[in-house]
Amino acid sequence: MKEDSGRGIYREFSVGSFLWRLGAALILVLATYNPTRFSYYRWLMADMADGGGGLGPEHFVVGIILVIGWTILAVATQKSLGTLGLVLAAALIGGIVWWLTDVGVIAVASVSALTWVSLVCLSVLLAIGLSWSHVWRRVTGQYEVDDDDG
Repeated sequence: MKEDSGRGIYREFSVGSFLWRLGAALILVLATYNPTRFSYYRWLMADMADGGGGLGPEHFVVGIILVIGWTILAVATQKSLGTLGLVLAAALIGGIVWWLTDVGVIAVASVSALTWVSLVCLSVLLAIGLSWSHVWRRVTGQYEVDDDDG
């Protein structure tokens, strides 16, 4: 790999880099909620239905880990894309899903199918947000820098 302006190797952005970010976003989104019984939400609801005594420190710790993950991804996405960028990216993703549904590639005939499509779209949006600074630098040659003065 080549050196990236003195910033170290392994800083090169690629399709693989995007796919890693997409994978991380998918894990976070699907671990939080999905239509199967394998999610934090379902685990929490099932244990709460057991008479309220089923909640314990393991629920708290896993919940905090998920909140940390969501905070990192949401803040990074917001800072990278901004409000307008979020709206435009969400509109583009929605338009692509609409198009793929219209041509028969995606079938959203059930609530479960629509939920899966929505969860994947949310993951793609988060992955775009995590990747946007790298894409911006590659397209324009400009680095984005946080100027937090206070």
